[in-house]
Amino acid sequence: MRAISDAERRRRIAVRHGLASAYRRDSVVAVTEAMTALHATEAATVHLAVAARADGLTPAHVDHELYEARRVVKQLAMRRTLFVFPRELLPAAWGSASARVATSERKRIAKAIAGARIADDGDAWLDAARAAVLARLAHGPATTTELRSALPELAGMVGGDTDKPYDRPVPVAPWVLTHLGLEGTVVRGRNGGHWRLNKPVWTRTHDWLGPVPEALEEAAGYAVLVDRWLRTFGPGTAADLQWWLGSTKTAVSRALADVGAVEVSLDDGSTGWVAAYDVDETGPVEPWAALLPALDPTVMGWKARSFYLDPAHVPHLFDTNGNAGTTAWWDGRVVGCWVQDDAGAVHLSLLEDVGPAGAAALEHEAERLTAWLDGVVVGQLYASRLMRQAKR
Repeated sequence: MRAISDAERRRRIAVRHGLASAYRRDSVVAVTEAMTALHATEAATVHLAVAARADGLTPAHVDHELYEARRVVKQLAMRRTLFVFPRELLPAAWGSASARVATSERKRIAKAIAGARIADDGDAWLDAARAAVLARLAHGPATTTELRSALPELAGMVGGDTDKPYDRPVPVAPWVLTHLGLEGTVVRGRNGGHWRLNKPVWTRTHDWLGPVPEALEEAAGYAVLVDRWLRTFGPGTAADLQWWLGSTKTAVSRALADVGAVEVSLDDGSTGWVAAYDVDETGPVEPWAALLPALDPTVMGWKARSFYLDPAHVPHLFDTNGNAGTTAWWDGRVVGCWVQDDAGAVHLSLLEDVGPAGAAALEHEAERLTAWLDGVVVGQLYASRLMRQAKR
């Protein structure tokens, strides 16, 4: 079995993820394709992930691809996470990862609706609410607020019946939009706010994208996503892939076999997988620096991260659910984080001594990101412990 070292894995990140300056991409689509998909739970992550991997692109370029050219599209998929996918990957996601979440969401919604006594039959309620939304969207796009105001079928609140601080009443309308989106029936169209905020205007998928292919069959969909993941993140273990997909061991094993993936040995003694065409060494890469946003796709690409992250740093950079805050990288390893001050300037907070060359390279990236943001201060939903300390 061929061995692939941690050093080679880090070189692959530099080149394939476009993080070393010599390998940056030249378009929003190229960045998205290189990463398979961009995390979009925090709206700003999409724009900042592009900024880290491309020169000469602005937030307006990202918005153009999302809302005018529509070559990249927001889609809820793996692990009930919102992503931006290249348009051509949507049928694969719809038939596999999104479909899996849609099934679990239907069960959850139906149970909650019946439990809150909004309706005796939660499944029937969901079907009626979905039909009402689609009938309304046939007349044009609408926000969730507009749909709630127009459609009595979306009325109702769930929760808030205990004294627990996290138990607050929530409207059921967004659940219906989420379920329709998971199935690929509707999509998040234009954004109703600033690029750093998620304020989707919902529209029917064929109105937004024109003719679209049918969702792939489940196994075929997973095979496409696994092939893309191997191209972006390989080598990785089956456990990494199962976590990233939010799927099952059976589905992962089948997809690895379907794409003809081959086993390799990793430095920690585990077995990794790569595409059959992807066993060659990357070659030398000059030391590089990068500043990545919260929930960046590179940071969230593997479940096991010790090849690029000191385990002692995890509590400082991730929350208890495994969500990453901002990260600062030097030569293939995470060495700290970055934050902004009230004027929008980017500042570093490091956990390691990176030496003069590393410090200079990271300061250069901080200046580059400050200029790119141009005074915009990005709020952070997933602020790590180190980020909160650095903001004091």
